Amino acid sequence: MKNYLNEYMDIAVENITIFADGLDHPECVAVHPNGTVWAGGEAGQIYMISEDGAVIKEVANTGGFVLGIAFSPDCSWLAICDLKNKCIWKLVLATLQLEIFTTGAGEDQLSIPNYAVFDSKGKLYVSDSGAFRQINGKIFCFNQDGTGVVWHKGPFNFANGMALSKNEEYLYVVCTWLPGVERININADGTAGEREEYVKLLQSCPDGIAFDCEENLYISCYAPNCIYIANTKKDLSVLSYDWEAHTLSNPTNIAFGGKGAKQLFAANLGRWHISRMDMKVAGLPLACFKNYDV
Repeated sequence: MKNYLNEYMDIAVENITIFADGLDHPECVAVHPNGTVWAGGEAGQIYMISEDGAVIKEVANTGGFVLGIAFSPDCSWLAICDLKNKCIWKLVLATLQLEIFTTGAGEDQLSIPNYAVFDSKGKLYVSDSGAFRQINGKIFCFNQDGTGVVWHKGPFNFANGMALSKNEEYLYVVCTWLPGVERININADGTAGEREEYVKLLQSCPDGIAFDCEENLYISCYAPNCIYIANTKKDLSVLSYDWEAHTLSNPTNIAFGGKGAKQLFAANLGRWHISRMDMKVAGLPLACFKNYDV
């Protein structure tokens, strides 16, 4: 396994940049259309990082443990998944004020709200991982006012990172202990349709995913410090692998950004930095990039 990863990876570890250092074990990363990079910390920190990575500013703190984050389509607020407080926070970007957006849907309350994805209409999908080592994860979907439903009851084997397909026809969901990625068809009325296994990995703990504009799926793995690529034929290759776990150290969430959206940023839960990789292909624009008025 180790020799295969080393031999066939596309990007050598020495070609990965430490974009920003000094964060508190970041789990998440998101890129704003203005070029700033945002991340969270394990003690509730919300960081805003300058476009060049030189300035890191803590702009808010939830007092919890920040997992996934996502910008709303109009970039007026940031959705924040909080493990400790079992909620989704709303960080209003104009004021940098925090308010609780939701704690769940009726009797179905969030347990481990892990990752958040906005569609172009402003609906917010949230993965709830469920109990550790138990197959009871689910997917919530919330309206802009915070009301919502259990969109798919699963059960998923630790639902984690998510991504919408190019035309928002499918929601892709990482299942860490599968280990692999599943996808769910989104019906015309917005309800959950058919669910299927998309790709399965070997001896890995996948965490985050992101699409490029050619619809290749990038899969970051908490272990073994690797980022895979699954092409449209579901063939797997290795983008990069770090057996020393210094540059890619338990990479969790990933996001495209930078000039021409041709840089891939990775949060490293095992250390204190955000990594950056120069890519040949641009990332698939998220809802905030499609709707943001530059």
